[in-house]
Amino acid sequence: MTTLENEYLRVSIRPKGAELTSLFHKPSGIEHLWQADPAVWPWHAPNLFPVVGGCLNNQLLINGKTYPMERHGFARHSTFDLTESTASHAVFSLIATEATRPAYPYDFTFQIIYELNESTLTVRYRVVNEDKQTIFFSVGAHPAFAVPFRETDAYEDYVIEFEKEEPLETHMLSAAGYFTGETRPVATQGDRLPLTKHLFDQDALVFKNLESRRVAIRSDKHDHAVTVEYPAFPYLGIWAKPGAPFVCIEPWLGCADSEGQPRPIQEKEAIQQLEPGTVFEASFDIRIR
Repeated sequence: MTTLENEYLRVSIRPKGAELTSLFHKPSGIEHLWQADPAVWPWHAPNLFPVVGGCLNNQLLINGKTYPMERHGFARHSTFDLTESTASHAVFSLIATEATRPAYPYDFTFQIIYELNESTLTVRYRVVNEDKQTIFFSVGAHPAFAVPFRETDAYEDYVIEFEKEEPLETHMLSAAGYFTGETRPVATQGDRLPLTKHLFDQDALVFKNLESRRVAIRSDKHDHAVTVEYPAFPYLGIWAKPGAPFVCIEPWLGCADSEGQPRPIQEKEAIQQLEPGTVFEASFDIRIR
């Protein structure tokens, strides 16, 4: 386990999946990350690569061949190497091996960089194309924040506050986790989406056309808040297991397949492409106040 710490925050990251396992706010004494109760949902903050969401038939179609690919990709199950570390900065690296090529036939380096700056944790994704051909991928985050923050609060005391007041429309998912092509409006109170135990009864809320690039989890009962800012991520998922005391704020560069016929990887919705010898980077911030 790797620990980063400053005056405001103490965070822990495990090698498996380079997954954040603790986000502790020292001034308030609050642990803000869901602690992965295996009886409810056994993750803290999985990193999604080289796909986000589910692939039709659990397969990728690359250069005319099919490759097995599990939901949200293999990175969250892979062991990363810690390649740089200071008191406030850590770099975790995953490289292509004989274990990854049967599912994803590209040569790559995938890095996850964590950096503390006062009360903000920056998470940066870096993909290096080590191949001789263009590679295609998706990448995303899935951090689960514990709600309520305090034992004296209730889940229903909290809201998701959006950067802008705008109409919200979620893209519907089938029982298998694929987009159906249907949408439905999501009721808000101005720029706020109230949290309720039944908000996620029909799976995640998936927003593809948000103007907001920042959301906050907050309550009117106190000033403490968790803000996630994601300027480089056009898609946003919000999810919790119904009735569970957490909410996931999920910036994505990529998304699940839609129902129908499989499409080649280069035609997948929101797919990213990277030329040989080039580097992709995108980051988001988690700020505690």
